[in-house]
Amino acid sequence: MAETNTPLPIKDIDHVEFFVGNAKQAAEYYRLLFGFDLVGYAGPETGVRDHASYLLQQGHIRFVLTTPLTPESDSAKKIMQHGDGVYDIALRVDDAERAYKAATERGAPSVHEPMELKDETGAIKKAAIQTYGDTIHSLVEKNGYEGPLLPGFMPVDKKGGNQFLKAIDHIVGNVEDGKMNCWVDFYESVFGFENFITFDDKDISTEYSALRSKVMASENRRVKFPINEPADGRRKSQIQEYIDFNRGAGVQHVALITGDIISAIQNLRERGVEFLEVPDAYYDTLTERVGEIKEDIDELRRLKILVDKDDDGYLLQLFTKPVEDRPTLFFEVIQRRGCQGFGKGNFKALFEAIEREQARRGNL
Repeated sequence: MAETNTPLPIKDIDHVEFFVGNAKQAAEYYRLLFGFDLVGYAGPETGVRDHASYLLQQGHIRFVLTTPLTPESDSAKKIMQHGDGVYDIALRVDDAERAYKAATERGAPSVHEPMELKDETGAIKKAAIQTYGDTIHSLVEKNGYEGPLLPGFMPVDKKGGNQFLKAIDHIVGNVEDGKMNCWVDFYESVFGFENFITFDDKDISTEYSALRSKVMASENRRVKFPINEPADGRRKSQIQEYIDFNRGAGVQHVALITGDIISAIQNLRERGVEFLEVPDAYYDTLTERVGEIKEDIDELRRLKILVDKDDDGYLLQLFTKPVEDRPTLFFEVIQRRGCQGFGKGNFKALFEAIEREQARRGNL
């Protein structure tokens, strides 16, 4: 792979596309449980013959749920192998042709060359490259486009109710043992991303399992991709469980930032979202560990919200249980009060909570 430190000008995450077995039902799940508005649809009624897609939005978060309409399609094969999950982390760029040319010259495998898509609301350009597992990055240029997402979508107006989630904070990928540094090199050489933070198996471990992780970040820090790999432990780590059930590398979780995590978690729990359980003992020494915080400790204990700090401030976070039948994809809700870390002080509590769920599944 060609080596370069020149950053590829990535502006932000444009949208995240999921391949799912039944997009119509999945759209209602994210609307009713997570509060997303359903704002766009593409399918046979809009001239798309081989798939149906639903666009959901909350704040700056855009999810596309796509289901194949034919069994021989590539998406149907991917769902058969991996189950429902993230397929495309689409990145916004100013010039799709230039970004694609730079990425492929630096060694990124091509998925498709730049193409222009048009409808009555305007035109966009997009290309795509391959990353870990079957995950891809579309490179999307939308200068002046006014449609709901991409040409081919018609607008829909179906509200999801109260909304507290604002943007995507980071997206975590799980890769096979020994492959983390390969993908770190990929994001460094192809995109010019920097290794923002590194965690070794001493940072992220319990009595039974461990992992290693490196966080890759774009130059503007708007895009952050932690990359995890399993480390040796007495029992199977959550990363290896993911790899086994996903049949390879893929997106483990999407972190969604909020400005009011207490209201967000309260609302999501009332809607039926299931979160990992944290023992009450975690909160007994919380103020000793993180110092003074603005939130009421009793409220955090009631809602099971985790807290961590660094030199710049603190953060609050909580993780859902897997949202699929396979123990693969889940979500994180996070609020930052200055802290730019990823909850290192919570790793042990988080891992132990995940291990309790693994043990219930018989996979620890």
